[in-house]
Amino acid sequence: GLGELLAQLEARKNLLAAEGLFDPARKRRLPFLPRRVGLVCGRASDAERDVVENARRRWPGVVFETREVAVQGVKAVGEVIAAVRELDALDEVDVIVVTRGGGSVEDLLPFSDEGLVRAVAACRTPVVSAIGHEKDAPILDLVADVRASTPTDAARRVVPDMVEEMRAVTDLRARAARAVRTRIDRDVAWLDGVRHRPVLADPGVLVDARRDQVGALVERSRR
Repeated sequence: GLGELLAQLEARKNLLAAEGLFDPARKRRLPFLPRRVGLVCGRASDAERDVVENARRRWPGVVFETREVAVQGVKAVGEVIAAVRELDALDEVDVIVVTRGGGSVEDLLPFSDEGLVRAVAACRTPVVSAIGHEKDAPILDLVADVRASTPTDAARRVVPDMVEEMRAVTDLRARAARAVRTRIDRDVAWLDGVRHRPVLADPGVLVDARRDQVGALVERSRR
């Protein structure tokens, strides 16, 4: 029954954890702006639409390399593993998202498969797990570099928000302009102060003082 199934999953989780596959030190940071996003999802699925539409809403130029696979049933594990490995082999793919909608424990079993977990652990490309909803917790979530609570959350994590980035750039430019103006105003004030010093207002002052000293010395030497 379900209790036995959950016990098996817990035992599998403990085994993989003991090998260090879930170690936080193994997890890689996602790129700021990926050249291409690998997407493993069901065929014409809501999860695919959620990821793609929300990502393009945030960053219209995002490019996807999509592999549509079975996400439940006997073929799911093999097809997902093959898709992950294929995308991992592509140099232009900077991040891989594995996603599907929610479901029962049995429906999500492929994403707790030991073979899939090890395949993701072996990836050189960062992997985002976006399986089901917040309450769903397949083992894939633990080995992935980033766990997204939903497919929509995955879109938020893999690309920046263009509006926010443009606002940040505008703010930084304004701060840089203020810093430059402040520096220039300070240097102009310093230069004005220097120009109004007596020695620059009448450079002959220094010469006159020394001339008087020289005259006095010459007179002394004559005497």
